[in-house]
Amino acid sequence: MNAELQFFGATGEVTGSLYVIRTGTHTVLLECGLIQGGAENEERNRDPFPVAVEEIDAVILSHAHIDHSGRIPLLFRRGYDGPVYAHTATQALCEIMLPDSGYLNEKEAERENRKRRGTGKSFVLPLYTREDAEKCIGQFESSPYGQRISVVPGLTLCFHDAGHILGSTIVELEFAGEDGTSKLIFSGDLGYRDAPVMNPPATFSHADTVLMESTYGDRLHRPIDETLDELGGVFESARANQGNILIPAFTVGRTQDLLYLMAENFERWKLDKWDIFLDSPMGIEATDTYAKFRHLYGVELFRPGTSEPNLPNLRETRTPEESMQINDIESGAIIIAGSGMCSGGRILHHLKNNIWRPECHLLIIGYQAFGTLGRRIVDGAETVKLWGDSYRVRIDVHTVGGLSAHGDQADLVTWYRAFENAPPLYLVHGEQKAQKALAQKLRKELDAPVTIASRGQKTEIGPVAG
Repeated sequence: MNAELQFFGATGEVTGSLYVIRTGTHTVLLECGLIQGGAENEERNRDPFPVAVEEIDAVILSHAHIDHSGRIPLLFRRGYDGPVYAHTATQALCEIMLPDSGYLNEKEAERENRKRRGTGKSFVLPLYTREDAEKCIGQFESSPYGQRISVVPGLTLCFHDAGHILGSTIVELEFAGEDGTSKLIFSGDLGYRDAPVMNPPATFSHADTVLMESTYGDRLHRPIDETLDELGGVFESARANQGNILIPAFTVGRTQDLLYLMAENFERWKLDKWDIFLDSPMGIEATDTYAKFRHLYGVELFRPGTSEPNLPNLRETRTPEESMQINDIESGAIIIAGSGMCSGGRILHHLKNNIWRPECHLLIIGYQAFGTLGRRIVDGAETVKLWGDSYRVRIDVHTVGGLSAHGDQADLVTWYRAFENAPPLYLVHGEQKAQKALAQKLRKELDAPVTIASRGQKTEIGPVAG
């Protein structure tokens, strides 16, 4: 029989990636991501996995971002003890990100249980703990790009560079069945053609089934030159207004892109006039990992022979005390802090101290999922709540799309165009509006046999033709 692919997470949405591959008697998870975007959505993370844990033989992970990796510790907590296949740099990043996610789960459970004391409501347990995350890392089996790995009998895996973040991969799977060999290509998250740090995504000429992300399937990013001009204008305006600049940034990918661009445009943007803070312990660790794996990309992000970014006035603030001291600065601070969607982390403290100040600026440089604070701000919320208190949104908000780590519609169409045999294409990891626009574009330009994947849908991965 042929291999079968079934879709579960990231269908009609951009978080919680999870797909199931069945090859006869074996079952493999492709991705195991956390669902993000508000309390109601995130409660779905506690639901049972779509297949019995004891039936899962292996997990394949495309990259380290939490919406792709964040339920792996939960899978182990529920009894899984098999391998997790990932790129070597992805494992290194997961060693940082997954324990941090576990720690945040513990703190969230503590906060909720404090509210429940004396109410008669039962206490909640964290989704998983830091210890759960640390234990699961021991089951990772990592490899570089281009190395073929036997996952289960008849199923071979090979990772290729997706150009999205450090260690991000396009997943190539070959299944040897009775009817011949079949090939599935999963794009993972594809990088943007003007990505400051990462290499362009690998392309392929042939596949039997293609699974492709569609995050920005309905739009074109601003050209990088225009983005750089816009950033320069924000810095100039903020300097004239004598305010601060807050930048909520994903700790892996966007933070390192920003540090590189700031170093490259240091004089042009007159950044010597600012105090620049990387206020994210995890972002600092992730940046150190980028230094360790600098052979995977083609630019010089660090001072030669060191893991120090090329910014002379950058200060890395690790401790809570150092972070709190930043809030004493009323003017002249550029603060890069997580989380990238303003859904937690130190950026919330900086918003509390600056969101009501019209002389300050908020730079949004990444995707904001439905239900997150970042999305509400981008959509024009007049007030927001932080720790129960309401604050007027008077900060000047800038959405800079040209710094996305995801390819836009043109990048996605170009990537699929490289397939010479026009294989069946399934769109995942996108909101419905973006997916419909991308599907229409692909059909019109390439006559592509494209389907927008739905939850629970199954498809057979047929053998290579000819």
